[in-house]
Amino acid sequence: MGITTFLSCLLLFTTILPTTTASTILFQGFNWESSKKEGGWYNFLINSIPELSASGITHVWLPPPSQSAASEGYMPGRLYDLDASRYGTQIELKTLINAFHSKGIQCVADIVINHRTAERQDSDGRWNIFEGGTPDDRLDWDHSCICIDDITKSGDTTTNSGGTGNPDTGADFNGAPDIDHLNTRVQQELSDWMNWLKTEIGFDGWRFDFARGYSPDITKLYMGNTRPGFAVGEIWNSLSYGSDSKPNYDQDAHRRELAEWVKAAGGSVTAFDFTTKGILQAAVEGELGRLKDSSGGPPGMIGLMPENAVTFVDNHDTGSTQQQWPFPSDKVMQGYVYILTHPGIPSIFYDHFFDWGLKEEISNLTMIRIRNGIKASSTVRILASDPDLYVAAIDEKIIAKIGTRYDVGNLVPTTFKLATSGNNYAVWEKQ
Repeated sequence: MGITTFLSCLLLFTTILPTTTASTILFQGFNWESSKKEGGWYNFLINSIPELSASGITHVWLPPPSQSAASEGYMPGRLYDLDASRYGTQIELKTLINAFHSKGIQCVADIVINHRTAERQDSDGRWNIFEGGTPDDRLDWDHSCICIDDITKSGDTTTNSGGTGNPDTGADFNGAPDIDHLNTRVQQELSDWMNWLKTEIGFDGWRFDFARGYSPDITKLYMGNTRPGFAVGEIWNSLSYGSDSKPNYDQDAHRRELAEWVKAAGGSVTAFDFTTKGILQAAVEGELGRLKDSSGGPPGMIGLMPENAVTFVDNHDTGSTQQQWPFPSDKVMQGYVYILTHPGIPSIFYDHFFDWGLKEEISNLTMIRIRNGIKASSTVRILASDPDLYVAAIDEKIIAKIGTRYDVGNLVPTTFKLATSGNNYAVWEKQ
């Protein structure tokens, strides 16, 4: 074997290594303000790759790459036009992805296909003429590719985009025309675009934005047409709440909804575990008894379908500058102790890792997870779930504790040694 061939094989091996032999750890590589970064976010983020690699990150979730009416990228228009992104140019994006790949980190594109902003108005003044961003007619759509029941709202103004396509198969977005995903041209051209993101730009997987905006059958179709190495859907529905404005203890229906979506979408896609987030951020406020369901296991989606559940503490919507549903800021590390020691696929938020100064504490946890082979399918044995103390053994290899109570009694055997600790948390490893 020549040296060139050997190095090529070695690079291929290190590229696929995280998803075959190590714990999958996702990192959200942006926040709500990243598009405003002077010099471009892609050029800025590339400097963080060595630190992310050293922390055991296997996948990085990048922002929507296309031209968008909103700088953050979630109102896309010319999908093939990556040079008009506020995060940087197409060349800068490819350079960033190549740099991640050189460290064995896979890149996940934020796929916003539920809705789309038009390039210009039709003869009746309705915004429904789309431009794909290429010299040919790819993604150059008109009203026939918009759902017939689509309604767009801006403030107190409601407009009809003039869609003549099929009825919407999911929730209405309101902010921009909802695309008719039952249209075969739409299906083919979006699949072609996503495959172009893989082959030409280098993306390895997808994060489906507002995936409840269309039927899970549609997600299944795009998964089959593009075959990503990793994919996660955003199905953000409200938990059930009691008269005290707190989440009800029983959120079984909520997590089952996520699990059913995954099954209906083909079973290979994952979903953000909003159930676990909601329960966990209520539990750390002196109600840690919430962290055990009626069967004695984890109460979130990780208690039903852990291998398809992506756990997280916050993201660009719930936290960052939007603060739509933030985790208690003084208890964020307890949240990370839970998700980085428990089953599911943990996702780390950029702000917490870099801006909040928690890189070292979070990295200690990722190293413990990797060192002990904790995976999405790991088992949990809950040892204590009291208002002020939660203790659990994971795979009988590590024991995690969160809560204000310092004394854990005899819950931690002498065969376990303290691996890391901080404000109201500790993790032990079996010796």
